Amino acid sequence: MHSDDMLRAVSRTFALSIERLPGGLRDFVTTAYLLFRVSDCLEDNETLAAPHKANLLRMWARVLDDAMPVSSLTGEILHLDDADPEVYVAKHAGQLLEGLRRFPQPIQEIITSHVNETSLGMARWQENGPDVRTEEEMDDYMHQVAGRVGYMLTDLFAWYSPVIRERKEELLPLSRHFGLALQTVNIIRGLRKDYERGWVYVPRTFYEPLGLTKESLLATENAAKVLRLVDRLADKAETHLRYGLNYITDLPKWLHGIRLACMWPLLFAVRTLAVSRNNINVILSEAKIARSDVSKIIRDTTFLGWSNSWLTSYYNRLHTIQTT
Repeated sequence: MHSDDMLRAVSRTFALSIERLPGGLRDFVTTAYLLFRVSDCLEDNETLAAPHKANLLRMWARVLDDAMPVSSLTGEILHLDDADPEVYVAKHAGQLLEGLRRFPQPIQEIITSHVNETSLGMARWQENGPDVRTEEEMDDYMHQVAGRVGYMLTDLFAWYSPVIRERKEELLPLSRHFGLALQTVNIIRGLRKDYERGWVYVPRTFYEPLGLTKESLLATENAAKVLRLVDRLADKAETHLRYGLNYITDLPKWLHGIRLACMWPLLFAVRTLAVSRNNINVILSEAKIARSDVSKIIRDTTFLGWSNSWLTSYYNRLHTIQTT
């Protein structure tokens, strides 16, 4: 399977964004995203025990450092079901690394260093266990799995564009917030699924003051309290999302493809927050935005997203529940 097909198999949403990037940059980000998904597979797979996941993630980091052959890793996961697209990607990590080696050396170094650091951060959290005590710990976890992705993208954009290179130091902290924003929304969307596999990424300092415990967190009789908890998480996400909006508006207007690739995940997240508030589905299953919302965001931003004032206004309108 070609890397573009792997990308669409593991995430149609991010495939839409990445495919809007200009030529060479699109290839770099596709490979980088798939390498990050190898790490995600090793962290998320439900059939692997946490200590084994930590070992595999550290093994993957060594592979990225050329300290171990990739076959050592793929041999350890042969038993996983590659009907799961993420498992398929992990089993074809060697193919991805071959593609990576065809890129300019600076690009290879940017991608491998960030995927390496993310993998080691994930390994540490697997050993820490499914207990997040404080907001600072939550932010640390989210930084490992998403904030570092923001750093990597900014490094790649800076390699591509001299103007972004000049703004890199001011963009980097915004890119971390961007990553934390998307991950906070993922935590809201995945509350039920994560809970069923034994993980709660919400800090205890958020839910214990509401009289909730880890064991009773998603009990239907606690629905009113949980929805208050979701509101607090949504408020946190919105704080990070505002920085993400600043990240996009700081990118040059003429780099419309790069801006769109960043714009769509941000606006999808904003819309997801709007439909998550006071929505019992967050507890029962998952709150999702409509396909019509996705299509409209893509269409509107493609034509008008070059304008920062329009984008800011549009961002604000997407917070409403009604169809925009």
